Amino acid sequence: MIRRLLAIDGVMAVCRFRDDGAFVEGYGVMSDEELGALAHFAHEYKRIVQGNADQLSMFTGLNGWTPPGGWIVRGDQMSVCSVANLVCTVENADGNLSEVMGSLIEASQY
Repeated sequence: MIRRLLAIDGVMAVCRFRDDGAFVEGYGVMSDEELGALAHFAHEYKRIVQGNADQLSMFTGLNGWTPPGGWIVRGDQMSVCSVANLVCTVENADGNLSEVMGSLIEASQY
């Protein structure tokens, strides 16, 4: 099912990982080793984002920070986007990050 995300303009690779960070499946222009590394990165980054969201919730006293809905790391040419236990790489020149995040949200629910 996540393979369909490759049809979105700019998406170069996509993978799914377990809650413990283990690589489950991946597709695209990366090798299995690179997809595994992407899954590991996404799992660790997800933990950082969760910790930051917990702190924002505590310090601001406002609802809605947790759980975080996802994250994006944007570089000059590529971005990495993640929702739940899905992560993908996107070429900035070709991709629409709002579309990518919306599709990740949808894919994370099946």
